[in-house]
Amino acid sequence: MKISRKSTALAAGTVLALFYLSAIFAPVVAPSSYLTQNRAFPDEPPTAIHITIRRDGTTVLTRPYIGRYVLADIHSETYKEITTTRYPIEFFTHGKLLYVRGAPLHLLGTDALGRDYFSRLVYGGRISLFIGLIGAGISFALGIIIGTFSGYIGGIVDTSIMRLTEIMMSLPTFYLLLTLAVIIPPGVGSGTTFLLIIMILSFIGWAGFARVIRGMVLSLKERDFVNASKAYGDSTWGIIRKQLVPNLMSYTIVSITLSIPGYIISESALSMLGLGIREPDVSWGNMLSEATNVEALTTRPWILASGVCIVVTIICLNIVGDYLRSALDPHDRI
Repeated sequence: MKISRKSTALAAGTVLALFYLSAIFAPVVAPSSYLTQNRAFPDEPPTAIHITIRRDGTTVLTRPYIGRYVLADIHSETYKEITTTRYPIEFFTHGKLLYVRGAPLHLLGTDALGRDYFSRLVYGGRISLFIGLIGAGISFALGIIIGTFSGYIGGIVDTSIMRLTEIMMSLPTFYLLLTLAVIIPPGVGSGTTFLLIIMILSFIGWAGFARVIRGMVLSLKERDFVNASKAYGDSTWGIIRKQLVPNLMSYTIVSITLSIPGYIISESALSMLGLGIREPDVSWGNMLSEATNVEALTTRPWILASGVCIVVTIICLNIVGDYLRSALDPHDRI
């Protein structure tokens, strides 16, 4: 059976919606705070969820439950699950999506400090997902304003702005990111670091988009609807706002969607190298830095979960962006 591009895009959009909603409602989705430590249970494996079936003429499923893990060997950090006492999983209790009375619930295990890895993954999505969304939004807002103004005004203004964009585009992006990230003082908080990374990424990303927008405006400004607006007496700003920008929105929406993955990767790379979001604050990038240890990766493969989330998010964004590009292109209607 052939799967349509619309169905694929809908599935990808659903996954993205779940990721963003989980990040927004992290205190509800995460079983605990990303800062909560339990040093007695470092590197605990993911909690097994059990469902039993009782047959008394009919099949009845019991409520999902978990057992309790105990550290069997402190040197090898080997755990043993004890299921003699069952701890039922409750839904939407005490302000949590999943809640267990009397036993910790670690859906993806714990890290070396005993912090719940799933909770850190959910809270980390707040940084990684929204840096991409906000950074791309600011970058494209600057690009569409500067590119539209440059293309419509023309002359020396256009020439000067285009030379500036060429200089910006010639800079090696990742190395510039590294240089600018080093400037961030090590003692600043997560919120300040978040804003500084957004500013850095937006400062780098607007130039290429402004150049493309400028080329589109050069074509649009000779169209009849623009000339009619001039004859009607609209100001330059009025023509840009009412005529040019609305005709650029389809391209803008698609380009923002397709550019978000680049921002997510940049933040993740900076954080993984220790130049972005730093401990104890969390993002998918600095969580992924744990996976650089081969020994830890072989014994605790669940630490790759943040990398899987990054890959899945990027694939879904590309699928949605590609679908929007085809859907909004008058020459390629689906």
